[in-house]
Amino acid sequence: MSVLAIPRRAVLADFVPGSIARDVAMVIGGAVVTGLAAQVAFPVPGSPVPITGQTFAALLVGASLGWQRGATSMLLYLIAGVSGVPWFQGGAAGATASLGYVVGFVFAGALVGTLAGRGGDRTPVRTVGTMVLGSLVIYAFGVPWLMAATNVGLGRALELGVVPFLLGDALKVVLAAGLLPAGWALVRRFR
Repeated sequence: MSVLAIPRRAVLADFVPGSIARDVAMVIGGAVVTGLAAQVAFPVPGSPVPITGQTFAALLVGASLGWQRGATSMLLYLIAGVSGVPWFQGGAAGATASLGYVVGFVFAGALVGTLAGRGGDRTPVRTVGTMVLGSLVIYAFGVPWLMAATNVGLGRALELGVVPFLLGDALKVVLAAGLLPAGWALVRRFR
């Protein structure tokens, strides 16, 4: 069997009937869900980066939509927010210390979507690995941006932009490890 004959593994969004209109609606919907999740925010004392629900939403969107739709959805979220849609915390995104994390959503959406397309969201253990890698990508973009925006070194940026979020990220990973495999169980049941 040739490589071209191997069928692409599906992501959850592939089980929704439709075509281009469905994909456009899902991309827009993923951006909107992420924007709504950003409104669930808690300030972190001493940090310019709040705890929000948007990271969780961005990772779920990537895993559910697959790499192309997931990354496109997060790119739409980023562009719309920078253009003035008021769904970023703290006002104008270009001036915030947390914009690097939002840029990271685009790349995390692509990575998590790719891993989901290869079965990385089918079991709780795989989902944990997929979500941890997605979170690391978000930090890889967010921390350098935070360093530049606040003029601090790496150690201080980790104190401000990583350490306070580790417990919440662990909770998000556990939630995703329950939600995504449960979504697959529903697909298998009703297929």
